Amino acid sequence: MRERTRKLWAQQDRHPGDRRRLFRAVATAIDTASVLYPGSYVDIAPSFVFPSVTYVDTDARAADFFADERGVLEVIASHARAPADPEVAFRHADYRSDLRLPEASFDLLVSLYAGFISEHCARYLRIGGTLLANPSHGDVAMASIDPRFRLAGVILARAGDYRVATSNLDDYLVQKSPMALSPGLLHERGRGVAYTESAFAYLFERVS
Repeated sequence: MRERTRKLWAQQDRHPGDRRRLFRAVATAIDTASVLYPGSYVDIAPSFVFPSVTYVDTDARAADFFADERGVLEVIASHARAPADPEVAFRHADYRSDLRLPEASFDLLVSLYAGFISEHCARYLRIGGTLLANPSHGDVAMASIDPRFRLAGVILARAGDYRVATSNLDDYLVQKSPMALSPGLLHERGRGVAYTESAFAYLFERVS
């Protein structure tokens, strides 16, 4: 493993095991084999859990990180219960562009701190597949008004542990200050929406 690869991962993994626990919680709730992670930077935690992950990022450091294929696989293998033969792919691209990936071919689409991924990458998610989104940059709000998605669960965090809840979902996505949401407004705001009942992240099923 190159020293640069080691350092980039160490900088990413500032709270060791946190993202792995998040993705393990997701794995307990949905049947997932293939994952698309736009805006990933060097967060390879999904590969600690899922057998096939495609990462997308424009950052040159991410491209350099994933170019060290052996090093990336070593990081994955160092985590207990990681897939035995993980498939790792990387696209050095803007997720808003054509990624040249088969449409409706992924089970899970990951949107964490990277903008409106659901808007641009839903086409790569199969019908019945799941969008995992957190609310920081507004993608939860975007998915909530997208007819292609329905809320299927929420991820609750406590003391570094995560669990998926699928009951009482009507309590979520209720705005504290009601406003008529639209893609244009969300782009203009560039941030999330405050809800009366919050969750760490949300799971949306692609229904159309």
